[in-house]
Amino acid sequence: MSGHGHGCDGDHDHDETPEMGLQYSLYSKIDIDNLQCLNEAVEDSGKAIFKPWEERLNFEKFVESDADEELLINIPFTGNIKLKGIIVIGGEDQSHPSKMKLYKNRPRMTFDDTGLIPDQEFDLHPDTTGTLEYSTMVVKFSSVHHLTIYFPQNFGAENTKLYYIGLRGEFTPAHRHGVTICTYEAKPNVADHKTEVFNPVSHHVQ
Repeated sequence: MSGHGHGCDGDHDHDETPEMGLQYSLYSKIDIDNLQCLNEAVEDSGKAIFKPWEERLNFEKFVESDADEELLINIPFTGNIKLKGIIVIGGEDQSHPSKMKLYKNRPRMTFDDTGLIPDQEFDLHPDTTGTLEYSTMVVKFSSVHHLTIYFPQNFGAENTKLYYIGLRGEFTPAHRHGVTICTYEAKPNVADHKTEVFNPVSHHVQ
């Protein structure tokens, strides 16, 4: 049971409140075009499980593993997140993942990289309603621009199925663009300076 969160455990009363939708809104900060799910049976289906809280029980959208029970999801963000909790809604029967490993800031991981020690790992319990939250070690996940989630196994089925992954935390916009602007503005200043230097010369020649 270690590593499991409590906040929402067994509390069904606030599932539909707007506050829950706001808490689990980090899906909107994912660079979805560059999200990558390895071993998915249907291409790009892994992107569909990151959706609004209100749609978490929409079981028409899901991802299922292909060759075996493993799924690995590379999630780039549009800025930095402080990850506080994760909810996983998995498949029925034995297709629900039984373990989850998290790796931060390791873009484009493959299954060959999963031998690395994860930043945190969890033993999962079957959850088809989104009532179990797994709390992360916030100190470790306080500045995350890329999150990899690895599901190595399930409860016995040949394939693993996921309907929803909810990410709770805080978002900070990236400042890379600001640095680019500063660099860009520095160049015209040099050019302006050169113009000032040469203008008197050109006037003198005339």
